[in-house]
Amino acid sequence: MTDIDSGAAQGNNGAVNPEDAPQFRVLAQYIKDLSFENPGAPGSLRKSDEQPKTDVSIDVQARRGTEDEYEAEIKLNVSSKRGDETLFIIELVYAGVFVIKNIPEESLQPVLLIECPRLLFPFARNILANVARDGGFPPLMLDPIDFATLYRQQLAAAQAEAGQA
Repeated sequence: MTDIDSGAAQGNNGAVNPEDAPQFRVLAQYIKDLSFENPGAPGSLRKSDEQPKTDVSIDVQARRGTEDEYEAEIKLNVSSKRGDETLFIIELVYAGVFVIKNIPEESLQPVLLIECPRLLFPFARNILANVARDGGFPPLMLDPIDFATLYRQQLAAAQAEAGQA
């Protein structure tokens, strides 16, 4: 996760003080918002030889709650079309509350935007698969997401935007 100087958590006798050790815990995880649209039903449920085109967009946000608690959320928007016909649209905001203590300030943002969503994603993926299936379609099985690469891309885009301003 992050390199932390072990000397910071040690007392005078070299023993690690548990209160100063880095802490990262999940307190809760939950669906914050969920929407499923099946605008062409029942016609969209008919079998077709044409493969649907599914687009997925993802956004990751994090905010500070109380003292050492943070909320991280994954926003997933899925749109599946066959030709010009929209088969379904799923919008999901899946969030978690995390306790994060004794993490250096420069490591906090990567923890919030990489590690927190990495832990939440399998649950969000399962919800999307079930919602698509319950809507009459095959389960939607998203590929794993590399949140570290996504974070680096967002960081580079923000730096490029700041450079243009």
